[in-house]
Amino acid sequence: MLDYQQLRLLWWAVLGVLLVGFAVLDGFDFGVAALLPFIGKKDDERRVMINSIGPIWEGNQVWLILGAGTLFAAWPAVYAVAFSGFYLAMFLVLCTLILRPVAIKFRSKLTEPRWRSFWDWMLCVSGVTPPVIFGVAVGNAVLGVPFTFDETLRLTYTGSLLDLLNPFALLAGLLSFSMLLTQGALWLTIKTEGALQHRAHLVAKYTSWLTPCLFAAAGVWVALGVGGYKITSVVDPLAASNPLLKTVVQETGLWLHNYHVVPLALAVPALCLVGTLITWFGLAKKAYLAAFIGNSITILSVIGTVGISMFPFLLPSSFNPQASLTIWDASSSRGTLVTMTVVVVVFMPIVLAYTAWVYRVLRGKVTQAYIKEQGGNIY
Repeated sequence: MLDYQQLRLLWWAVLGVLLVGFAVLDGFDFGVAALLPFIGKKDDERRVMINSIGPIWEGNQVWLILGAGTLFAAWPAVYAVAFSGFYLAMFLVLCTLILRPVAIKFRSKLTEPRWRSFWDWMLCVSGVTPPVIFGVAVGNAVLGVPFTFDETLRLTYTGSLLDLLNPFALLAGLLSFSMLLTQGALWLTIKTEGALQHRAHLVAKYTSWLTPCLFAAAGVWVALGVGGYKITSVVDPLAASNPLLKTVVQETGLWLHNYHVVPLALAVPALCLVGTLITWFGLAKKAYLAAFIGNSITILSVIGTVGISMFPFLLPSSFNPQASLTIWDASSSRGTLVTMTVVVVVFMPIVLAYTAWVYRVLRGKVTQAYIKEQGGNIY
């Protein structure tokens, strides 16, 4: 059996996998929705776009539920601080996530152009808002969130919604939106044809340049202008969770410390360049599946770089660095992590197998001829 330290490391890795899975799969749903009013010039084209994600967006969203559930079960203190401090932002995300199925369903109820145009823009809003807010949230996590605990571990959060909209966090929001918009455009190049595919190709061509540029800008900012965090006391990775039993310092450049300790970790941010080159090559050769895989590698690189740079911190505190939450002092009990591990070992292969089967069954392009043939039987 794994000991407490190994279980904490395991669930830190599992959380990262779930976040990457969500960004890669539900990411193209957001991207397609965001592009809907812009590259879908006619109603048939917009219906093609909607039906390219219509059968699978609900399954893709399960990755978000799994991620939030993992955070709640494995890292309850992080869940409590994040969903308290980011309450209004998360509420806005929830509203737009609810708006997505409403827009998809209601749009097809009437054929009147103004009705459909309204719901097209609502679907666009539901595609733009979550990626930006998720990026802003991650940007604030890198900077540190203003919270603390008293001696009884009661949480106090001292920030506001406007505090979250700082320049670095907005840059992180743009980076998140750019890479998911690229993912959506590349999905459309795989699932569509003709003029619509060409427009999606052009979008991906430009946004695939923007993503690595924003990532590099964020990296320079972190290295030169963002205060990182480092534990300066001895930590027992087998001890019960209590975030107040450590000392932490905050200094500019400390988020690069892990790369000095383990130089091999530099391979993770370097994957962004590899993924970008694969994406560009795929677009140049019109090998769109390869381009989609390349951008997925880029997404993996961005999320992995954040995780490795902050390790072992999950949510640092800018108000009281000692209260920062790490994988060693914010987790659930060993018994809870063992139970979760057993559940994952049993059910995760089933989820992955079912997901692969669904994508295999639904492979192929969605064409305007198919849309006209189905009439009102599909979105």
